[in-house]
Amino acid sequence: MALNKVMLIGNVGQDPTVRYLDGNSATGTNAKVATFTLATSERYRDRAGNVQENTEWHNIVAWRGLADTCERFVKKGTQLYVEGHLRSRNWTDQQGQKRYITEIVADNIQLLGRRQDKEGDGAYQPQGAPAGFQAHTPAPVPPAAPAEPAIPESDDLPF
Repeated sequence: MALNKVMLIGNVGQDPTVRYLDGNSATGTNAKVATFTLATSERYRDRAGNVQENTEWHNIVAWRGLADTCERFVKKGTQLYVEGHLRSRNWTDQQGQKRYITEIVADNIQLLGRRQDKEGDGAYQPQGAPAGFQAHTPAPVPPAAPAEPAIPESDDLPF
């Protein structure tokens, strides 16, 4: 059994770069691909009690319909949820150097709005975003219900 699954929430590092790859000459279709970087950060306290931050940069690749959606709605700084799988590849550049890259090939991308992105009480949703391109803002946590009164400990209860 094998599993290759990646789930990330982070901020887009630059506007997506969109390209068209030569397609099937019989059908005249070209595959659209969007690439961009996504930053994920973790904060922790070191032994001295100082807050440290570690940021990882991920190379994201979105194909066809997802590439179109990224081109239209994803911009630098956008907070995204990206779900996909890892792919590593290598090539030789023009100077003859062997190059390597690890990418996340996106299967699902969702816009995530931050509180400052919200308008009114609704979730952040870009103008004209397609229905399949979901944007979520975490719902507020309702206050806890009051505790039920304790049953008195008495010998005269009917049960």
